[in-house]
Amino acid sequence: MGNSLSCCLCPNASPKLGRRRGPAEPDCESEVYKAAAGNAVAVAPAVATVEPAELDFAGGEGHHLHHISDREMPEDLALEPNPSDHPRASTIFLSKSQTDVREKRKSDHLNHVSPGQLTKKYSSCSTIFLDDSTVSQPNLRTTVKCMTLAIYYHIKNRDADRSLDIFDERLHPLTREKIPEEYFEHDPEHKFIYRFVHTLFSAAQLTAECAVVTLVYLERLLTYAEIDICPTNWKRIVLGAILLASKVWDDQAVWNVDYCQILKDVTVEDMNEMERHFLELLQFNINVPFSVYAKYYFDLRSLADDNNLNVLFPPLSKERAQNLEAISRLCDDKYKDVCRAAMRRSFSADHFIGIRRSNAILS
Repeated sequence: MGNSLSCCLCPNASPKLGRRRGPAEPDCESEVYKAAAGNAVAVAPAVATVEPAELDFAGGEGHHLHHISDREMPEDLALEPNPSDHPRASTIFLSKSQTDVREKRKSDHLNHVSPGQLTKKYSSCSTIFLDDSTVSQPNLRTTVKCMTLAIYYHIKNRDADRSLDIFDERLHPLTREKIPEEYFEHDPEHKFIYRFVHTLFSAAQLTAECAVVTLVYLERLLTYAEIDICPTNWKRIVLGAILLASKVWDDQAVWNVDYCQILKDVTVEDMNEMERHFLELLQFNINVPFSVYAKYYFDLRSLADDNNLNVLFPPLSKERAQNLEAISRLCDDKYKDVCRAAMRRSFSADHFIGIRRSNAILS
């Protein structure tokens, strides 16, 4: 409606950008701009006041709207997606581990290093090795091993040594024994990290799903707070992530005083303060979508395969085979019941009287 009104009032005006004026048309816009530039009060012609959108876009004069690609993106959209929030963003620990994996493969290829004895066992006719780790019920020992390996790569391939005082073990030690300064100058080995985490999971009786959520909170903290996990703070960061993950994921959460019984020299006040700072740095974002959880789980399995992590599966025993058979029989019965109910609905047309064929009449 607005375009038709302007066209009626000013027949020379057109919304098309490529239209040019004739030589006899008055240059109304130039008069308006000259008057505005000279700070003079001028009465513009009626055509110019009614149709201010008649500008020469081809000559670059006048106001025009910026293209959507030229507009500045909002700050929150301009940032790269956080892997702990978005399921399509690649995890940080897997990208940090790829450098070492490629270097190891390249070194083995140049030095003609044989893979050695195969540690992975394969099923045969007499023995079946069954991997019981699934995304809904992961294997505890395997998941904790993979999670600690991810933490190891975080520490080894960190960008800097940015940290906060609340996580600094030199300011808030976890033991009363005096720790030498050389301890904080070297990166911890994977087996040392695994021993620390395995002790917490065994004493607190935490589940394997809690290990995956712990890694999600850890990477979310490093991204939100813009800090690095290093030899001086890795224990307290991992402890805070485990503490928070156990309260969010498990139905029967472990209290802070229970961790003080595991770590004898840690006070409840210190645990409460660390938990409060952890939540504030996460901006109280403790939600873990299932898509993000599944991405971290499968990336942990990929990490184990890339690093030839020794995951020994027990052979299938007679008792376990009977349990699997019972579960399979139960699922088969449920499937048959569903199919039987669907078949009843499809048989409803059979109750109709069949098509009667009339006798032909020959005349």
